[in-house]
Amino acid sequence: MKAVVITSPGGPEVLKLQEVEDPQIKDDEILIKIAATALNRADTLQRQGKHPPPKDDSEYPGLECSGTVEAVGKDVTRWKIGDQVCALIGGGGYAEKVAVPTGQVLPIPSGVSLQDAASFPEVVCTVWSTIFMTSKLSSGETFLIHGGSSGIGTFAIQMAKCLGVKVFITAGSEEKLAACKELGADVCINYKTEDFVTRIKEETGGKGVDVILDNIGGSYFQRNLDSLNVDGRLFIIGFMGGTVTQVNLGCLLARRLTVQAAGLRSRSAKNKAQIVREVEKNVWPAIAAGKVKPVVYKYFPLAEAAEAHQLMESSKHIGKILLTV
Repeated sequence: MKAVVITSPGGPEVLKLQEVEDPQIKDDEILIKIAATALNRADTLQRQGKHPPPKDDSEYPGLECSGTVEAVGKDVTRWKIGDQVCALIGGGGYAEKVAVPTGQVLPIPSGVSLQDAASFPEVVCTVWSTIFMTSKLSSGETFLIHGGSSGIGTFAIQMAKCLGVKVFITAGSEEKLAACKELGADVCINYKTEDFVTRIKEETGGKGVDVILDNIGGSYFQRNLDSLNVDGRLFIIGFMGGTVTQVNLGCLLARRLTVQAAGLRSRSAKNKAQIVREVEKNVWPAIAAGKVKPVVYKYFPLAEAAEAHQLMESSKHIGKILLTV
């Protein structure tokens, strides 16, 4: 099969489409003939040599995919050859085929095309596991998403609105703010021209928001704490603003704040399967009802993975970038 290989750590130009060996499936895995995969920030970090795949996962980038079942292991009962599926994977999406544990496979959501379904598994599992399963965001609460126009952000806005949450977002351009507003965000803040802490305090009568989803890390840490309500929860899923900072811990005690962080890729297959089950039960009906839709900015053929990475690193996109096979 063909796969996008990271020929050496570096810029987008190190991504090359090459002929490689087909993956072999285990007894509890299926082989997917890939129709599409989606880009994630983790792919760009892996390309730079900063985010290696977990042991036993494919060395090729790509954390989610959609496609058709081509083979099934002897212990697989739910899926059969020819089924159309999408999947959460530890790597290997930038390829023509990938082997996936059966617990990480989902049906294509009703009303979504086979290609566009590739935009969902990684972001949906990330947001559902962190914000809903762990931080327990619920109806009537307030929620701030940093990077509202990202793949994570565009899904999180829609899902939170579905569940009766007031949504605040930050983004860096008027075009991105408008896109978030259209998806249902209630308060849209341009982080380049406004102080989000001040604006949040204004919009919440000085209280702050209940939950924050943050991919910035260090440089936002104190400001995030300052933006939280009593019993507020901060969930960190990335460190685009660094991993080191100085912080005044007094507010944690004074307002009973909770700070958590987690990635998805390094979780066990058992943990991923549990998240996937929760997603199918809670999120797939919202997608089938048309309340949550895929937001795809651009499609590239697999051979143009380098160009797709350049676009992602420019941060000009809104929603997901897909590679089609």
